Amino acid sequence: MREHAVVISGAGPTGLMLAGELALAGVDVAIVERRPDQGLAGTRAGGLSARTLEVLDQRGIVDRFLAEGQVAQVTGFAVTRLDISDFPTRHNYGLALRQKHIERILADWVGELAVPIYRSLEATGFAQDDSGVTIQLSDGASLRACYLVGCDGGRSLVRKAAGIAFEGWDPTTGNILAEVEMEQEPPLGIHRTALGIYAFGREEYEIRDDRIVFAKEGPIGVMVPEKNAGATTEPTLSDLREALLAAFGTDYGIHRVNWISRFTDMSRQATAYRKGRVLLAGDAAHVHSPVGGQGLNTGVQDAVNLGWKLARVVKGRSPEALLDSYHAERHPVAARVLRMTMAQVALLRTDDRTEALRDVVTELLGMEEPRKRIAAEMSGLAIHYEFGEGHPLLGRRMPDLDLTTSDGSLRLFTLLQDALPVFLNLGAPGSFDIAPWSDRIKLVDAGYDGAWELPALGLVSAPTAVLIRPDGYVAWVGDRTQDGLQEAMNSWFGPPG
Repeated sequence: MREHAVVISGAGPTGLMLAGELALAGVDVAIVERRPDQGLAGTRAGGLSARTLEVLDQRGIVDRFLAEGQVAQVTGFAVTRLDISDFPTRHNYGLALRQKHIERILADWVGELAVPIYRSLEATGFAQDDSGVTIQLSDGASLRACYLVGCDGGRSLVRKAAGIAFEGWDPTTGNILAEVEMEQEPPLGIHRTALGIYAFGREEYEIRDDRIVFAKEGPIGVMVPEKNAGATTEPTLSDLREALLAAFGTDYGIHRVNWISRFTDMSRQATAYRKGRVLLAGDAAHVHSPVGGQGLNTGVQDAVNLGWKLARVVKGRSPEALLDSYHAERHPVAARVLRMTMAQVALLRTDDRTEALRDVVTELLGMEEPRKRIAAEMSGLAIHYEFGEGHPLLGRRMPDLDLTTSDGSLRLFTLLQDALPVFLNLGAPGSFDIAPWSDRIKLVDAGYDGAWELPALGLVSAPTAVLIRPDGYVAWVGDRTQDGLQEAMNSWFGPPG
């Protein structure tokens, strides 16, 4: 039986990101993936949010994504675009990039980190005991691991086998997605009709002045609403033709389907992100409508929150209780994502009353304060973990400051590339004594003379020191005092020695 410290079920964006995080921490991790390669049929997520770009920047790989995607102001709420170009971040935009490319780039990175992927296999079951998990595979073989992480999607076998409830709301809307061949070119773009929202596009496109300009040739991507939100059979060419005729009076000569699928606004969340030695992340832990584009981004950020914690526990450097903070922090984030997504789905209805409500919401989002607040949330820049009372930085993302050190200038995010915690001392060198933790926390003496500004919150007072977790969130803030520092280091990174 092959053994690994951690086995991840699923090589989607969440599983790949988690594997990369664990590999950076020196953990023996492997992935089990049902696909024979990283190829992905159909249209899934379409881009990366500002905070996810920051997370990738923290690991030194964001340029790989920027080189292939298209930077644009794509943050929005329902049909209202929200400009974040004035936000205090190097990535004050979204990146349009299809999921198949996101996965390919992540898989290349994970390959560089020498993470094995068991392809054309699925986890079919598992058994936990006091020392680990035995995972049964679809070929009859087994794997042994200290921990198993289900990143295996909304229908997660890992979640079901663990007996974790998936509570929430049944679908109220359904849509068919397909790539088809048509004799006539339909009107490309999004169309609101009394029957629902229809969309036509092509695989290749450019964003010019924040507008999508599709390629002149190629198959047509189609999205049409379904009458029956609870349909369980596979959609067909006939279903597509019927929906197009009802809305447009023509089917545009549709004659071939390259692929076809459906999605709904079903919204569900796992009641627990951990059960013993089994954990959940990404769609295995939360599903919702793709409206707003937060699904993939939330999953990737789940992985970055979990990775360093799981690595510390696996290596015996922190107690197992550290893993409880994963659920405590990420469950409320996804619960909020579900609520925001459900609200957007409601605003997309096409009846007269919803049209009136949408007009009011659009007017509100045109005001500075509501625009900043909702845009910060939709871009992931407003995430705030509750660590108690204190400085506004506490529990929030650390800004990517331009620091001055004895070795020259550097960007703060470069200090996080090896996924280790950082103690940033902005006072006189030697002001803080973290020597007992020097084997696990990187001490950096630096200066910063600029303003401290957080998205939506605005300017905050300059701290004298900050303790930054490997995921880029601030675990402690010093304001001319060391109060609480030892407790924070003990809590997050284990007792000294």
